[in-house]
Amino acid sequence: MTEAAEPNPNRLTQELAIFHDVAKALTSSLDLDSILQTIMEKMAEYFRPDNWSLLMVDEERDDLYFAIAVGKASEALKNVRMKVGEGIAGHVAKHGERLIVPDVYTDPRFTKRIDEMTRWETRSIICIPLRSRTRVLGVIQLVNVDMKHFGDAEIYFLQSVCDYAAIAIENARAVAKIQELTITDDCTGLFNARHLYKTLETEVYRSARFGYEFTVVFIDLDHFKQVNDTHGHLIGSKLLAEIGYLVKAQLRLIDYAFRYGGDEFVVLLPQTGKDQALVVAKRLRDSLRTSMFCREEGLNLNVRASMGVATYPHDAKTPHDIIRQADEMMYLVKNTSRDNIGIAQRGVMK
Repeated sequence: MTEAAEPNPNRLTQELAIFHDVAKALTSSLDLDSILQTIMEKMAEYFRPDNWSLLMVDEERDDLYFAIAVGKASEALKNVRMKVGEGIAGHVAKHGERLIVPDVYTDPRFTKRIDEMTRWETRSIICIPLRSRTRVLGVIQLVNVDMKHFGDAEIYFLQSVCDYAAIAIENARAVAKIQELTITDDCTGLFNARHLYKTLETEVYRSARFGYEFTVVFIDLDHFKQVNDTHGHLIGSKLLAEIGYLVKAQLRLIDYAFRYGGDEFVVLLPQTGKDQALVVAKRLRDSLRTSMFCREEGLNLNVRASMGVATYPHDAKTPHDIIRQADEMMYLVKNTSRDNIGIAQRGVMK
């Protein structure tokens, strides 16, 4: 590695322009992918490597995956994963310190596995960690940079850009967490009532545009107050969480489950007519009938529910009206037999 003796005015101008573009991307967008893409493009423009990539740390699996890979070997890297500690990038992820290796074949940490998979020849590697305050979030890797012009000024510049990338990742994760908290019910992990109406508005618009039906199932637990009165609110909350999990487990990936409030739940079934929705409602009713809850606490509680079903556009055409129709059908069941299903325009299921 050589030290830059005199600052290059053109290089300084380029650095300032890149900092400006990266800062602009950070402040004008919350889309992490587009911010990181801008950062990686600017870095490549400056250093001109043969290949460059952003590897993100998957903390659950304790490995790294290629979130962005650009260059001749990029396609082959899409499904490649490396263990934290494996190779030069893995070492950087594990220890959180940058590594600049002008000749990889003189470094025992280098692994040939990736080159063999991509049929690429790595000669030099520059790896910089993306650090938050407590951990390494990822690694930016530049392969086969011209090392003759890579000195302290370039290292400083590269580290600064990597710091921007780390800020972008932390910000995006914080925003995602806040958004998740605002639409999720703490007790059950299902979506909350606020998110229900937003989702219904979107579904009404989409269904009107494409001529789809959708159905809402309103669920109210029978005699839930007795559980709270007999066993206390902690058991009541545990029961709600277990029922929320049961409801979610009965649905497709495109379906939605919400905790409406108290012991009330709402299921939204997109692109689903009334007869198909009744199959789901019966499945939910039968699952509740045969399930025992709070087993870990030694209680083996069995809880039933009154349900109401309404379909767009046949029963109602607005979010509030569709909920009102399903709610009314649920109350029809609640005030008669309980443990059954009420169907808009059809009455209680026989």
